[in-house]
Amino acid sequence: MAFDQHGRTIDYLRISVTDRCNLRCRYCMPEEGVSWKSHDSMLSLEEIAEFVRIASGEGFKRIRLTGGEPLVRLGIADLVAAIDAVPGIESVAMTTNGILLPKMAEQLKAAGLSRVNISLDTLDAEQFRYISRWGNIEDVFAGIDAALAVGFKPVKINAVVVRSLHQDLLAFARLSITRPLHVRFIEYMPVGDICGGEGLGWTEADTIPNEELIALVNAQAEAAGLGSLEPITERAETPDGWGPARYYHFRNAQGTIGFISALSRHFCGECNRLRLTAEGMLLPCLFSDTQFDVKTALRSGSPGDVRQVLQEALQSKPDEHHHRVGTERLMHEIGG
Repeated sequence: MAFDQHGRTIDYLRISVTDRCNLRCRYCMPEEGVSWKSHDSMLSLEEIAEFVRIASGEGFKRIRLTGGEPLVRLGIADLVAAIDAVPGIESVAMTTNGILLPKMAEQLKAAGLSRVNISLDTLDAEQFRYISRWGNIEDVFAGIDAALAVGFKPVKINAVVVRSLHQDLLAFARLSITRPLHVRFIEYMPVGDICGGEGLGWTEADTIPNEELIALVNAQAEAAGLGSLEPITERAETPDGWGPARYYHFRNAQGTIGFISALSRHFCGECNRLRLTAEGMLLPCLFSDTQFDVKTALRSGSPGDVRQVLQEALQSKPDEHHHRVGTERLMHEIGG
């Protein structure tokens, strides 16, 4: 098992496979002028798989593939299959915007992908186009249908809540009632130098603390005759996963509603993850610019050199994010 300097078990690795995306969501990346990483500067699929093999030997068991948008990376299903075949890896998951899932869900399922999180911040078509700048929400709905059809379990919907967007929280809540979907409301986080800038630059006023958010959802649900959210206290009743959400459900609902409070009620004490960027830098914390060069060790070193970098990253993991605002990297360069 892998431990950090604070005694936390670290067994979850999030891997960004690309910095590219087929959307331009306002809180994630600028509309124009993005400096894409060159092909040679990115880790190859073989290098990613090799790092997973080494990390598995150090105690990592769970892998999540992210982006940018991971489904735009050529050969992504082959990478899933290679990771799934690594001894000691218990599960391979993916976070995606869902747009390419209708074409790729069956292939990914056959390759060994077990679960998907689909990012969707609104259920309104016009607002979706505003947030994503050019996306079609029907494509995401088709992706959700495809994920359910091939049997991914669980299928989670990740919704970043931004106060100034006035999202329809009740519409999201209803998704968990009528379908086996697990909706997670995520606090808006201060990641990237777009803080206070173009698009939806982060400001503290736009973050809705989870306790307020729960109260808002309950008030709207009660007014609509749905009753109040009931907390889920038994681990076995929550959707299988490795994240920090607090889960609730409506009586007789098929799915659940989770709340992720990275700021107002941080979960740093239970953090179990490291992040690998597409260019091969290992990040101990989402809110930090500290990084460790895995790519050089993979390309010119030995497995022992890679293990040394991994251990350095583990032992540099901070106790908490200390409410830092802004990072050098934008969200699409980190993978969330």
